[in-house]
Amino acid sequence: MQPADLSFTRLILDASPLVQIVMLILLGMSIASWTIIVQRTRALREARFVAEQFEERFWSGIDLNRLYQECSARRDDLLGVELVFYSGFKEFARLHNSGIRSQEMVMDGTYRSMRVSLSREVEDLEAHLPTLATIGSISPYVGLFGTVWGIMHAFVALAAVKNATLSMVAPPIAEALIATAMGLFAAIPAVVAFNRFSTKVEKLESSYINFMDEFSTILNRQIAGKQGDH
Repeated sequence: MQPADLSFTRLILDASPLVQIVMLILLGMSIASWTIIVQRTRALREARFVAEQFEERFWSGIDLNRLYQECSARRDDLLGVELVFYSGFKEFARLHNSGIRSQEMVMDGTYRSMRVSLSREVEDLEAHLPTLATIGSISPYVGLFGTVWGIMHAFVALAAVKNATLSMVAPPIAEALIATAMGLFAAIPAVVAFNRFSTKVEKLESSYINFMDEFSTILNRQIAGKQGDH
């Protein structure tokens, strides 16, 4: 067999139908993985940018009522920590204006409202990460299945040949090994991206929780100050 016959494209085209199906599945997994990677990279970058910009404005000394009105004007576009602040302040104002005297009840309701928003935001940040984890976990095994099947198919075909040479054995084995290579090609970026995104989500969640605690402290002081005035 000529060396040209061992080109990557030729090996794929000459592979058995089942191995070709495995390769197509792995190609689809790889495309899905990179689509998620690009989309999650943008989403997490935007969430980090919004958090930094909002906290800078929050700690600039702006009146909280004014900040709440600004958020309320674009409540359908709020993201991350903005939504946590908006839901918390909205619930705080509702409870405080309803005549509830218990400081503990007001703060508990406010914190619960922020916690619900936090959970939803973190859930959005983690969107499709389980898919990345699944691709990273199963792709090598899918590729290995294609390799095992391809090699088995090759040896069954060679059993009918009396004098098997290296030039006869090499192409079908090379075809089968491509499936393993494609499995690793799909799995490695998915695993790396999953670990990286998980770390970024944890950091964002931690920053959101810290903001919730600091914001709750500020609101708590406001209630205590007003009660002290009375």
